[in-house]
Amino acid sequence: MDGAEQKRTVTDGDRAPRSAVVVNPTKVTDLDEFRATVEEALAAAGWPAPTWYETTAEDPGRGQTEQAVAAGAELVFACGGDGTVMACVTALAGTDVELAVLPQGTGNLLAANLGLSNDLAAGLQVAVERGRRRLDVGVVDDQCFAVMAGMGFDAQMLADTSETTKARIGWPAYVVGAAKHLRDRPMRLTVRIDDRPPMRRRARTVLVANVGRLQGGVRLLTDAEPDDGWLDVAVLTPNRVRHWLAMGWALVRRQGSVPRMEVHRARKVVITSTRAQPRQLDGDLIAPGRTLTAEIRPGSLWLCVPRPAQDPDLAYDADAAAQRGEKLIEEARRE
Repeated sequence: MDGAEQKRTVTDGDRAPRSAVVVNPTKVTDLDEFRATVEEALAAAGWPAPTWYETTAEDPGRGQTEQAVAAGAELVFACGGDGTVMACVTALAGTDVELAVLPQGTGNLLAANLGLSNDLAAGLQVAVERGRRRLDVGVVDDQCFAVMAGMGFDAQMLADTSETTKARIGWPAYVVGAAKHLRDRPMRLTVRIDDRPPMRRRARTVLVANVGRLQGGVRLLTDAEPDDGWLDVAVLTPNRVRHWLAMGWALVRRQGSVPRMEVHRARKVVITSTRAQPRQLDGDLIAPGRTLTAEIRPGSLWLCVPRPAQDPDLAYDADAAAQRGEKLIEEARRE
């Protein structure tokens, strides 16, 4: 797939797409007000009214997204936390239907990599400006992830972070969950990169990344690109608190290598532990297991991104998009 197919913007003369909104109602304080804001802003941008689908405990969004595509949606807004977005990514991977993110959770990883935080105005503006980029996705079992999968400490941190604390203080709540496990014993595991011989490690966590940013905008993997056809595999081996502090300081400085972290690139990676471990995809917990197998599926997802769509940083121009989005919503409310 060449660069012109990978990255493109839509001109002002293009027809506004038919859209659908897949929303997790438990993540929205006032669903009626939220719906009105979205519909008014899209109408002000000249878009037809979207169709709406609510997620359920049994189906966090994959089935609803598939229904929307079958009904003719050309763009799907994912409104919710990590689980909602991941379900939409899984349903849309391999299609020509675009995904736009309207984050409503407290720790949305894909939104963080787009620089959107929980800014509804920015998410709407990014969609209507039609900057689009075709991204790779990772696949674990029958689920897709756009940012990263993990096994070990990172998933344990997610499991032990209180929903109440997240709702109160946002992503810093994960620091509280992490602190509970800094002294846990490492995993004994093997990591197999493509067809190479397995590597034996004593690690605290293994991350398989398509994009390099963590919560709070911290960029863990500076070379991870979302459309290069590779997964970046980070094996973290701190075993003392001072090791964690050294890693944290290196990430804050954003200079040089990160101690106690080795990085590999893979099309497929198989991580096997001696015992079952917590696991996560894009910040959403999946069932614990002894093995995590991830493969890259290149160029599978059209994602709405801040313009210019070809910039290496997915979050480029997000702040300016937020300002333009606020104006769009204000104009819509005056009409």
